[in-house]
Amino acid sequence: MLTETQVRPALFHTEFRVPDGARAVLFRDGVFQSILRPGSHKIKARARRLTAETFLLCNRFLPEAMADVIAAVNPTLAAEHFETVQTGPTEVALVIRDGMYFDLRPPGTKSVYWKDAGPWSVTLHDLTGDIRVPAAVATAIGNAVLPEQIKRAVVEAGQIGLLSVDGALTGTLEPGVHLLWNVLRQPVVRLLDLREQALDVSGQEILTRDRVSVRVNLAARYRVTDPVKAHTAVKDFADALYRSMQHAFRAALATRSLDELLVRKGDVDGEASGLVRDAMAQIGIDVADVSIKDVILPGEMRDILNKVVTAEKEAEAQVIRRREETNATRALLNTARVMAENPVMMRLKELEALEKIADKVQTLTVHNGTQGLLQDLVSLSAPAASAGPARRGKAGGGSSS
Repeated sequence: MLTETQVRPALFHTEFRVPDGARAVLFRDGVFQSILRPGSHKIKARARRLTAETFLLCNRFLPEAMADVIAAVNPTLAAEHFETVQTGPTEVALVIRDGMYFDLRPPGTKSVYWKDAGPWSVTLHDLTGDIRVPAAVATAIGNAVLPEQIKRAVVEAGQIGLLSVDGALTGTLEPGVHLLWNVLRQPVVRLLDLREQALDVSGQEILTRDRVSVRVNLAARYRVTDPVKAHTAVKDFADALYRSMQHAFRAALATRSLDELLVRKGDVDGEASGLVRDAMAQIGIDVADVSIKDVILPGEMRDILNKVVTAEKEAEAQVIRRREETNATRALLNTARVMAENPVMMRLKELEALEKIADKVQTLTVHNGTQGLLQDLVSLSAPAASAGPARRGKAGGGSSS
């Protein structure tokens, strides 16, 4: 009983005051008498025989037991004051107050509202049909807090939602916001990404045909093409791809030596990729690329290979050095032949040699003329005849510069 109703006892009557925004239910000796609206009410009876319970309209609800008593005693009065919402075992009731969402009543319930707190609008919805909430209900709820009878599922762009109801796959959900009935049945939405994804398999120890243990890092790019098959065929399609890559590369490397792996890695990638694609296509996965990212050798084997590579490069350098020396010698021989056949060319070379010598000295003494000096410098035959005493002078004898 609320305290808003004021009772004023008198000798032959009792006065009740009901505040605004409230209703009072009047009982005489425990028997329902009437519903009092706001204002002052004088009842011909002593106060000890009358009781009143006051209900604020802002609370909207009326106890179901009291509403049943009132409806049994005075159905007309109950219909005037009460809005009764009753749902069946497979129904929910959408309650709209003054055009706005107010409540969603669960199955098998009865609720009583004060009509004066309305106006009210009630629609019943059957739960045995589609698990998706009708658009009218979703629109009415809008941005309000969802009741427990509705579950929200958000599917992002590039994803697809797999809808299961009570453990059975029933369909797919496109990108967007979806509202599902979460009463009587249990909906579960699993999101799958349809965009291209990458998977790395690191640190795989594999034995080659020549019994060398290598560690390889693998990489793959894949995309889900059949979401239903990928969800139902295996427990985890990413784990299935991981294991398929392991098995494919172990099979491919077991038939090849270490040298074949290092030289023809592309052949290994192609063979393993074919095996992985065939296996994953059966579960709705399209594998775009599978390859070996890194080949990591043991420390001792790495040192041996480094020495082999160093020796090979040194041998190649020696071959190149000898070839260049041969080419240089051949060029000198060709030059000598040209100068032997062409005296003018010989004289030009002599002048070039003389010019280089002159650049490095301050004083040059010429004996027997310029021609004699050049002959002494470049002659490869017997030494020239002894010249006369050295002399200095101008052209015709000798000169110094």
